[in-house]
Amino acid sequence: MSALDAIDRKILALLQTDSRMTMQELADKVGLSVSPCHRRVKLLEERGVISRYIATVDQKSIGLHVSVFISIKLARQKEEDLNRFARAISKWDEVLECYLMTGNRDYLLRVVAADLSSYEAFLKNKLTRLDGIASIESSFALSQVKYSTALPV
Repeated sequence: MSALDAIDRKILALLQTDSRMTMQELADKVGLSVSPCHRRVKLLEERGVISRYIATVDQKSIGLHVSVFISIKLARQKEEDLNRFARAISKWDEVLECYLMTGNRDYLLRVVAADLSSYEAFLKNKLTRLDGIASIESSFALSQVKYSTALPV
């Protein structure tokens, strides 16, 4: 894959801010005509640099007031155990992010819930029912200091 040039980076920064802008608006802001700008965007999509276009929803505005970071330690770290855990987690809408970690924990999850009782239900009805979990530690976010979906380009 070839490196991104300054125009590609500007396109990415602008689209991360507002992916609904027209191709004409984008072209004007990066100093290209519409056709070459469109070609660049298509190439960024084809190369997988732009993976999708989404709407970002404020979680509290839809009643999801609780954010929980959960550290998971598995009983065993064999590939089959890691894969089984990852498959189960990927099916649950409450889990927004899941990372395989180094250190003394195997996974770190970011989970959202409407309230503490909703989180308790998630914990009891889903997470604790998975085989192979040695320990679960939950940390509740008090407030969000920074949130961004835009990568530095």
